Amino acid sequence: MIIDFHTHVFPQKIVNKAMTALSHNAGNAVPFIKGTIYSHLENMKKYNIDKSVVLNIATNPNQQTNVNNFAAEINSDSIIAFGSVHPMAPNAVEELYRIKELGLKGIKLHPEYQNFFVDDPKLAAIYETVAKLGLILTFHSGVDIQYFDPVHCTPQRLKEVLPIFKSNGGKVVAAHMGGYLLWNDVEKYLVGTDVYFDTAYSYSRMPNMHAKRIIENHGADKILFGSDLPWSGVHLEKRFIESMDLSDRDNDNIMFKNAQNLLNIGG
Repeated sequence: MIIDFHTHVFPQKIVNKAMTALSHNAGNAVPFIKGTIYSHLENMKKYNIDKSVVLNIATNPNQQTNVNNFAAEINSDSIIAFGSVHPMAPNAVEELYRIKELGLKGIKLHPEYQNFFVDDPKLAAIYETVAKLGLILTFHSGVDIQYFDPVHCTPQRLKEVLPIFKSNGGKVVAAHMGGYLLWNDVEKYLVGTDVYFDTAYSYSRMPNMHAKRIIENHGADKILFGSDLPWSGVHLEKRFIESMDLSDRDNDNIMFKNAQNLLNIGG
């Protein structure tokens, strides 16, 4: 079984514009699929992916309603869609309650796209509400190749806000093995803390021995397989996991069991 915990899909009416802009800003990156829900489902079937977590992002305060309505529309047994709020939206906290009512299991925040520092005290109410509602919060963590410094979610900054979630029973996922291109800081600040890492966008970008060391020291029970589709191939990211020669137990935990437990779903 495979659960891909980090994927992206765009509404049909904006997919071409969104994919073109994102590709251009990332140096004309070549996507692996078209970015529609239809191409996504076809890709899941091709590579035997049982479930995908689709991470949606409200890139401006006015997008919240549409983004979350789209998430609810595509949410299904095989597509587990996360919603989003924008930290600058005056009704961000209220929208979290609507996300819960829509039946979504979590939200995605992207400090680079949304232009906020993860440890800004102004976000405390959002974090507390997310945790109290039992929603999972996935952060883009580390560098985003479309943006210059400063990095808005470094491992050090993320560590500062984890107590808010822990005290309220919240669950946090730091994407890209805890912090894209900042893996030394991941080991220094986040390894051993109460946070999940996903493996998205690691193939050919992160040394497998570095990843294996992080997994061993952090615990394979806190690692989630992710691809970052459409920007990386599921089959390639799977090869990255296989390159570490993990035990069958650790491999199963990463590929699907940890996600099942976190999402509270069966096989």
